[in-house]
Amino acid sequence: MRHKFLSIIDPLFNRFDKDVFNNTQNRLTRNFSGLLMLFLFLFIVIVYSVLYFVILNTQERELRTLVAQEAGYIETLIGKNNQSDLRGIQNQEVIFAGVDQSFYYVMNSSGEVVMGSEANPRLRPQLLSIVNKQMSNGQDILNEVIQMDEKLRKGRGEFRAPDQNQDIHMLIASHDVYYKGQYIGQIYIGKDITFAYRLFHWILVILIVLGMVFVGVAIFISLRMSKRAMVPIKSAFKRQREFVGDASHELRTPLSVLLSSVDAMDMTLDTQKDEMAGKLLSNMREEVKRMTNLVSDLLTLARSDSNTIELKTEVFDLKPLAEKAIESLHPIAAAKQIQFGLSAPDDFNVMGDPQRLSQLIYILLDNAIKYTPEGGQVKLNLVKEGREVRIMVQDTGIGIKKEDYLKIFERFYRTDKSRSRQIGGHGLGLSIAKWIVETHKGTIQVTSELGKGSTFIVKLPDYVS
Repeated sequence: MRHKFLSIIDPLFNRFDKDVFNNTQNRLTRNFSGLLMLFLFLFIVIVYSVLYFVILNTQERELRTLVAQEAGYIETLIGKNNQSDLRGIQNQEVIFAGVDQSFYYVMNSSGEVVMGSEANPRLRPQLLSIVNKQMSNGQDILNEVIQMDEKLRKGRGEFRAPDQNQDIHMLIASHDVYYKGQYIGQIYIGKDITFAYRLFHWILVILIVLGMVFVGVAIFISLRMSKRAMVPIKSAFKRQREFVGDASHELRTPLSVLLSSVDAMDMTLDTQKDEMAGKLLSNMREEVKRMTNLVSDLLTLARSDSNTIELKTEVFDLKPLAEKAIESLHPIAAAKQIQFGLSAPDDFNVMGDPQRLSQLIYILLDNAIKYTPEGGQVKLNLVKEGREVRIMVQDTGIGIKKEDYLKIFERFYRTDKSRSRQIGGHGLGLSIAKWIVETHKGTIQVTSELGKGSTFIVKLPDYVS
């Protein structure tokens, strides 16, 4: 059982490093890939828009040229025959249809069709409706879609859509016809540009496929770039971590000497006669102890970061360790007239590191006492629910804002910095508590209400029951 548990928690020793660096690298990857994808999206939009505009513009220009040429030809023909209207050309071939031209109509000034032809004769009602619409709007070119029902698909004609089962995209151009400066009619030519829209469709499909390919390339490039960007960050973090560990280790000795010196001075001086000296020595002792605790916490975090701390996993009863923590902190709670209590079953066997879990309970209780006003309550509950061990510390303290629930577990974070300094907090205790919980493959969370108190809940896997 012990080896099985160790095999589960060993990979968690590197969790802090991995979480910090992975989160940073993932953020950089998202930023890099996001920028590349944004440029890719803009490129696709611009390319598609340019092609759409150029192709349609080319079709419109060609159709305008064709209708102008045909209108000029009709005017020349009327001039040669000395006719003042269009009836004299009804039996003459005046329109030279293109391969994708769908219809042409020559209409007199009264709106009557003098001559014309369609690829599909059954389309004439729809085409005339469009032509009349174009005439009423005064537009020289119109882009329309003709819905192809079953009846229209059976039509026969010279001009065909690329796919008879598809709707027809029609580009229609018109031009006035004059005789000796007098308006005598209008010529309309419709061109089937369904192929252009099919081309737009396939261009879009190709661009999307290429975009998906380049998205993968962008993510790969972003990942490589973020990895390269993380190299100096990891190097700087490693140097900082080594410095904190070395400095914390080196500071322990002079702090121990200082504390011993203060104790020796307290023993040699008659503090009852010299009240000022007694106060100074007491203040010095408290500050040295505070610095010692801070250095100890820094060293713990530095060792956890460098993975030099090994968990001594075993099955043990957590209740005696909880009682010992209650007993050691009872004088501090009594000084603030805080009701201090423990609720736990007689046998509360768990699997983990006794020293670290004891330190976890001490941190949570000490934190609760610090932020609970005089006359309040602090209670420690040990509970087993199913396959889960719960350690809960409840207090009637000042409470925590919801936006600070996650931030309080960050290093050196304090919701009220001035108040934290007064009560001796330095913002590392809960960070260490979170590290201890995570190395035991557990979770820690807090629920709180301002002015009424907080509850810290630790959930650990139960490997014993």
